[in-house]
Amino acid sequence: MSGAQEEIGVLVVEDDPLAAEAHGRYVERVPGFAVRGIAHSAAEARRLLASTPVDLLLLDLYLPDGHGLALLRALRAAGCGADVIAVTSARDLAVVREGVSLGVVQHVLKPFAFATLRDRLVRYAAFRTVAGEAGGQDEVDRALAALRAPGPAALPKGMSGPTLAAVTRVLRAAGAPGLTAAEAGMEVGISRITARRYLEHLVDTGRAERSPRYGSVGRPEHGYHWLPERARGG
Repeated sequence: MSGAQEEIGVLVVEDDPLAAEAHGRYVERVPGFAVRGIAHSAAEARRLLASTPVDLLLLDLYLPDGHGLALLRALRAAGCGADVIAVTSARDLAVVREGVSLGVVQHVLKPFAFATLRDRLVRYAAFRTVAGEAGGQDEVDRALAALRAPGPAALPKGMSGPTLAAVTRVLRAAGAPGLTAAEAGMEVGISRITARRYLEHLVDTGRAERSPRYGSVGRPEHGYHWLPERARGG
């Protein structure tokens, strides 16, 4: 058909059924994309790919029967050339680098909103439309720029990156017991109220968890502890 663009077929690979369903709905909301299947394991993904051609995998890196990059290595060895957007809570930059070498074009960190995935999908679609021979370095740079995500999101007003990094560091070091806002503030050298604001930001972004901590007297405090990657549904 003249002027019509073929839909980009997507396979969602995600072990959590609710997350897989949500990711599939997100994909279907973006014009030009269509879900070709949903797999909850590496084995199921291989079976679907054997019979269903797809252009793009939304790939969780923690699967019940192996790591997502191990699956991707096997797919590459078998001649599968589908592009990959990794959808995961993994923040290990060594994993990111290995993913890039295997054809991962984007990493989307959980938890994320529809707008985040939509942006990555739209950028990927724009990259796929680039065709022909580049006239020079500028055109190559523009083609690759289509895949780049926008700059990092600004922190809420009044919050600073260095202070967030400091609060994150002491919370991770505290381990399973976690910290109260007062304890975190004392460690970092900021007020309890300020520490609580940063701790709540970590909760809101899915990197920490809040739970009541009961003392001997007075009102119960909130305790905060760092969530390991698996606990974030990655």
